[in-house]
Amino acid sequence: MKIKLFTVTHKSFTPPPDPMYIPLHVGRTNAGDLGFLGDDTGDSISHLNPYFCELTGMYWIWKNYHAVDYTGICHYRRYLLNEEGTIFTHEQIENLLQSYDILTTKLLTLPGSYYDGFGANHHTKDLVNTGDVLKEKYPEYWDTFQELVHGPHTYFGNIFITSKENYDHYCEWLFDILFEVQKRTDFTDYNDYHKRLFGFLSEFLQTVWIRYNNLSVYECMVGMVGEKYETRKLKEKLAEFFENRDYAGARTYFMEYYEKRPDVLMEASDVTGELRLCMQIISTCDFEDDAYGTCILDIFKDYHSLIGHFNKLNSAINHFINGVHKDEDLVFLKENSSITPVSVEIGVQLFCQDEVKRKEITKKLLGLLNI
Repeated sequence: MKIKLFTVTHKSFTPPPDPMYIPLHVGRTNAGDLGFLGDDTGDSISHLNPYFCELTGMYWIWKNYHAVDYTGICHYRRYLLNEEGTIFTHEQIENLLQSYDILTTKLLTLPGSYYDGFGANHHTKDLVNTGDVLKEKYPEYWDTFQELVHGPHTYFGNIFITSKENYDHYCEWLFDILFEVQKRTDFTDYNDYHKRLFGFLSEFLQTVWIRYNNLSVYECMVGMVGEKYETRKLKEKLAEFFENRDYAGARTYFMEYYEKRPDVLMEASDVTGELRLCMQIISTCDFEDDAYGTCILDIFKDYHSLIGHFNKLNSAINHFINGVHKDEDLVFLKENSSITPVSVEIGVQLFCQDEVKRKEITKKLLGLLNI
């Protein structure tokens, strides 16, 4: 059984040493050569990468790579993991595919419907448009689409492994729908994030395709390797603002960035949670300066020191909220003169939704601090 998995990327990275994983540079026709196999040869839509994301690689595999029994894609930062928490070997995949039609991510359970979630981050009309196209071209899928779009479940990431036969059938169906949606979409006022429409739509369409075709699914953990380049650069820029005691500039920069890339705070992007801590730091500085004429950036400005401080503060607050505080929490709170009532109140507010309990915990913590 010949298995080849393509690790799609638009950045330089260190590929897994297993030759089963083949790096594939997506959107190469629009970018410099990374030294990897590219999606811009043969039958290609590489130039559409700003709109189709990793799908330009999926299309290339469909049209140009045939000497394989099983195939699939992962990302330079995301891999399907086995039960031991490591990337799959050829033997493990071969064994699983004797019993399952497809290996993919865990099925997400959203807090609301997929329709509402899509509308919160994208243009709802594009999802409606996709449904209209699917109903016209593949009416037999319509009931499944309707059931899932108004339900809370979806696969994510366009990460999967299946037979090349299944892969080709899926791509034929998928791109037939998406190319028609493309014809009906006006991208005039779309920013770079919203232009990536077809990458987002395809995650949900994969769910529809799997459900309608009653495929047996082996759901896997997804391993994150490092963080996005964009996330790292944002953190570096915020660190510069903190170093210069410019929390207002940090806020403005962050909000402008967030408007362009609302996915930046998702767990898949902010894997360490540091960007959320940066938001807390900015808010704390603002309120401290207003209340005291000084803020924590007057005590220390180093990014890593700030992140470490707020991680410890949040950990202690969470322990008190859950009634399991530890001796080290008390030591940290009592011996740290940089902790202010404002920083405590903001921290408690972030982690306690119950107003009565929030006041109770805040009072207890401020009592311990004698402030």
